[in-house]
Amino acid sequence: LSLPRVRWQMATSWPVSLETMFGAARLIARRVAELSGGRFEIRPFAAGELVPGLEVLEGVRSGAVQCGHTASYYYLGKNPALAFATSLPFGLTAQQQNAWLHEAGGNEAVDRLYADFGIRAFPAGNTGAQMGGWFKRRVATPADLQGLKMRIPGLGGKVMAQLGVNVQVLPGGEIYLALERGAIDAAEWTGPADDIRLGLNRAATYYYSPGWWEPGPTLHLLVNRAAWRKLPPEYRVMLQTVCSEANLAMLSSYEAANSRALKTLIDGGTELEAYSPAILRAAQDASDQLIRDFAAADGEFRSLHSQWQAFRDRIIEWNRVNELAFTSFVFRREQNR
Repeated sequence: LSLPRVRWQMATSWPVSLETMFGAARLIARRVAELSGGRFEIRPFAAGELVPGLEVLEGVRSGAVQCGHTASYYYLGKNPALAFATSLPFGLTAQQQNAWLHEAGGNEAVDRLYADFGIRAFPAGNTGAQMGGWFKRRVATPADLQGLKMRIPGLGGKVMAQLGVNVQVLPGGEIYLALERGAIDAAEWTGPADDIRLGLNRAATYYYSPGWWEPGPTLHLLVNRAAWRKLPPEYRVMLQTVCSEANLAMLSSYEAANSRALKTLIDGGTELEAYSPAILRAAQDASDQLIRDFAAADGEFRSLHSQWQAFRDRIIEWNRVNELAFTSFVFRREQNR
C-alpha cells in the first residue's frame, strides 16, 4: 500500500522553553512520522511563530494551519462551554477527566462544540493538578485579593474577578517579565517544573496551592476538518493514536518532574503557602454561582454541565471509597514518620 506524502504545520500556545508542553507537540510530530515511514510530516511551531499563542483556534479554523496544540479554555469568549474541554474550577482530577472524556461521552461533547468552528479535537496532554500561583505578598483572606493584578485564564480567572482580582490573560512566554517588572502582582502557570523554566520563582517568593481552578486540565490537538477529511484513514488512526500517547506521556512527565522541582524550589528559598479555608470557600461559592449563571444563559452550556455533573457525582463517590481512604491513611502515616 503506497500512502501519500502529507506535510502539515502545527501552531502551539507554548514557548519552546516549556519542554513538556511543547514536547507533547514534538512527540505527536515524531510519532506520526515514525508510524508513517516519514510520509506524514507535521512541523510544530512555538507560540507567535505562525499565530499568537492565544489565537491557535482561529489559526486552525481559518485553515492558516492544519492543526494546533492548545488549551480550550483560552477561547471562552467564543463559547463558554469550551471550559469543559480543559477544566472547571473545583472540577475533575486528571484521571477523572480522562474517564469523562473517554468513557462518559466527554470527547463526543467536546467534538460537537468544535464542529461549529470546523475543527476536530483530540485530547493530547494533561498537566495534572496544578499549583495555585506565585504571589509577591501573602494572601490570607478574600479581602487580600481585592485589586490584585493576576495572570489567570479560563473560568478560574472569571472566579478571581468575582473576588475582586484584576485578571489578565498572558501567554506563557510573557509571564515572567510582567511579574518581575510589577505589571502584575501574581501569576499562575502549571506547576514547579514549568514554573522554574519560566523563571517565576525569581520574580515572586510565595507559592500557593492548590490550583483549585485546574485540578486536571486537558490540552487538545485541534485539527481543521477540511484537512482531516483529506487524510487517508491510516493517517487518521495514526494521529488519534499518538494524541492518546501524548496525553499519557505529558501527565506522567509532569508528575515525575514536579515532585523533583518542588524540592528544588523550596531549597532555593521559595515559601510554600496554602490558600486559607476562607479563600477556598469564597472561590467555590463564586465558582458555583458563575456556573449557574452560564447555565441559565446558554442552553449548550447547561446541557453539557448536566451530563458532566452527573458523571462527577458518581466518580467522586467512587474515589471517596477507594482513593481517598488510601491516600488519607498514607499521607497521615508519612507525616508522622
